Amino acid sequence: MGVIVLGACAGWALITATAHDGRPEGVLLAVLAVAAGYASGRILGALLPVAAPCACALAGLGLALTAAHTTPGPVFTTPLGHGGATAALLALSTGAACCAAWAARGPTQRLALRLLAVTIVVSAAVLGSTTGCAAGAGVLLCSLAADRVRRRALGLEGLALAAALVTGATWAVAENVLPDGLTASLEGQLTEHRVLLWRDALHLAGHHPALGVGPGRYGELSPTVTQSLLPDGKPHSAPWQQAAEQGLVGLALLAAVFCWVLYSLWRSPRSTTIALTAGAALTALAVIASLGNALSFTTVTAGAGLLAGLATAHPLADEDLESVLNAGDRTPRNRLEP
Repeated sequence: MGVIVLGACAGWALITATAHDGRPEGVLLAVLAVAAGYASGRILGALLPVAAPCACALAGLGLALTAAHTTPGPVFTTPLGHGGATAALLALSTGAACCAAWAARGPTQRLALRLLAVTIVVSAAVLGSTTGCAAGAGVLLCSLAADRVRRRALGLEGLALAAALVTGATWAVAENVLPDGLTASLEGQLTEHRVLLWRDALHLAGHHPALGVGPGRYGELSPTVTQSLLPDGKPHSAPWQQAAEQGLVGLALLAAVFCWVLYSLWRSPRSTTIALTAGAALTALAVIASLGNALSFTTVTAGAGLLAGLATAHPLADEDLESVLNAGDRTPRNRLEP
């Protein structure tokens, strides 16, 4: 299913780019990053179920600390620019640390890994990433609460609903369908510039609902971008960028990728706590991507695929232990048989 969904994303990007002379390289790179990260996560999660997510958490924290200095592109003041990528990396790192804690067997090791997750959240506060701190804290709390959830399907459905509600809220703000007081309050938090970018994206999607305007062409057609001093050509919302550049089909494919990840977590052989923890971190990423351009950074898309792969891997250590025990159970019986 994952191959079909990611292949459809790549294929549709090429179709829409051909129709409108677009630039699909960014979409293709994101698809490749997710696929490579997912495959790497499945392999590393099978070989090193505890060490691999711990190392990924530390790597994500390191990337977040240096994101503003190592990521190409214009540097914007908050809330645009690298702030979304930093928050996303911190949320994914917190999720990886919590997954490692649930995979650990000893209480001391589990406590140390949870302290690592707390350290990542505190680091977000020190960096001044309010979004990253809130997202990391939410992932940590969801991970602790996951121990009381017996049916992972209900938990994953709740996470999907949360992502859908945030996306719907961004549409409501852009279309100005909320009460005036609430709209003014949200625009104050999101900034008027960001809301104008969303409105331009929805305007383009309304005029080109089938194929969009082509990948990478939003910046050329958005009045808000052309009037900006330091434009980056992004509407700072992954759903509305897909809708504007690749039409409603592109938006549906983006939603399908998120649903595939949640479905993979539902079918995962790992424990419910690990599946829900990873789901919470990926949902936090979906929320951040709805409000910013986090998915425009390769480190974020690769990290998302990596965490999904780690949470859906089947540890080989468990299989080896089971095979040894089964072999040990059969051997005595064979020897006692006449």
